[in-house]
Amino acid sequence: MDTTNLKTKGLKAFIWDFLGKLSTQGMGFVVTIFLARLLEPSDFGLIAMIMVVVGVAQVFTDVGLGGALIQRRKVLPIHYSSVFYFNITIASILTCITYFSADFVAEFYNNQELIPLTQSISFLFVISAFSSVQAIRLRKQLNYATLTKLSFISSLLSGCVGILLALNGFGVWSLVAQVISQGLFYNLLLWKVTHWFPGFSFSFKALKQLWGYGFRMFLASLLEAVFARIDFLIIGKVFSASTLGYFQRAKQFNSLVVHYSSASLMAVMFPLLSKVQNDLPRFKNIILKSLNLLCLVVFVLLGGLYLTAEELIIFLFSDKWLPSVKYMEILILSGFSYPISALLVNVLSSRGNSKAFLKLEILKKTLHLFNFVNAYFYGIESYLYGLIIVSSLGLILNIIYAGRELNFKIYTFIRPILLQMFISTASVTLVFQLISILSLNMFLGFIFKSLMFTALYIGINIIFKTDSYIEFKNIINFTLQKKLN
Repeated sequence: MDTTNLKTKGLKAFIWDFLGKLSTQGMGFVVTIFLARLLEPSDFGLIAMIMVVVGVAQVFTDVGLGGALIQRRKVLPIHYSSVFYFNITIASILTCITYFSADFVAEFYNNQELIPLTQSISFLFVISAFSSVQAIRLRKQLNYATLTKLSFISSLLSGCVGILLALNGFGVWSLVAQVISQGLFYNLLLWKVTHWFPGFSFSFKALKQLWGYGFRMFLASLLEAVFARIDFLIIGKVFSASTLGYFQRAKQFNSLVVHYSSASLMAVMFPLLSKVQNDLPRFKNIILKSLNLLCLVVFVLLGGLYLTAEELIIFLFSDKWLPSVKYMEILILSGFSYPISALLVNVLSSRGNSKAFLKLEILKKTLHLFNFVNAYFYGIESYLYGLIIVSSLGLILNIIYAGRELNFKIYTFIRPILLQMFISTASVTLVFQLISILSLNMFLGFIFKSLMFTALYIGINIIFKTDSYIEFKNIINFTLQKKLN
């Protein structure tokens, strides 16, 4: 595939995936606003306790074979069919284990209400496994238009189910129904439109061909799943369900911006980079352009979110969620590292260097272990401040490993990060100075902060003609030219 066609196809996939996440998460966010007003923080805390178990166990459903299917250049029908049947088998085992471990989960958290909730949500493993290969095939083909449409429809339908039950007094079961029904709707729609069905064949040899790359990626994913949720485990064990609910709301709101500012780019980057993994000059060029673009998006979103955290929480979720504001403000300070790190680790995964990828993840998770000990002994806020340090050190490790893989100097990666961080910090400081002089109510203050910060941030980038701004402008011009042609 030539450069122009690959760029066009990659850009189209990125736009569709971004629009999909924007619409799907936007729909989910609207649903969350309704549910947060109808339900109590403790209801969300109970679901967060269960989803720790589910989120970790979910990684075992394909042990990294899905990523291996995308990364592998030549994939035969037997590979897809074998992974499909393997996923179904593992998912069934996980459902049984989780269902019969419900008593243990309830005993760990000292909350018997978790037993029926855990048993119900355990069926999510099997539901997800039935559509995993179909979704992988579409991702490998960069067919994000279909994935976008199906995600939006399933999110809309499941949101209606959750709100309807909440209005009728079903409490925490509204959240359970929303989670399960979303998986069911997505599954049914994907089977209907993809027209792919597994063959009546299974091969351990085919799985073995995927295993070398996939198993290391699985271990890395398992580490990520555990460490991304262990804070819920500790807080749910040590503190009340309400406290966990406040923390979950802050983390979810922050993740909505941090994760989805880069998720579309990352979803497209892995299959795209896998296609050019042997063309190092093109590979390097894509990474640098993506890094500059990503830094611009991430720091403008995080700066705006930090300025308006209190107004957003109160406007959207009501005063009862006010304790979440402090947690969210601290989380935002470490939020820049996730999307940038996601891009850098793609350098290793898309080039098939799963050994270095796994080693890197182990090093980063070791840093997080110290911070979890900090959380257990000193509380949530101490953990969140520690997360700023841990995330920054983790980003440095990602830069070092990506630099080695591409033979880049560390400064090449650090320069756009520090530059955009400085511009965002300066813009936030100026807005805080201006808002302290003015006497505005909460609504007008929110409008002023948002508009003034955006104007300052973009304006400084334009004045100094930063690489991030130039890359953003090039993407816009390229997209418009394609539209006109």
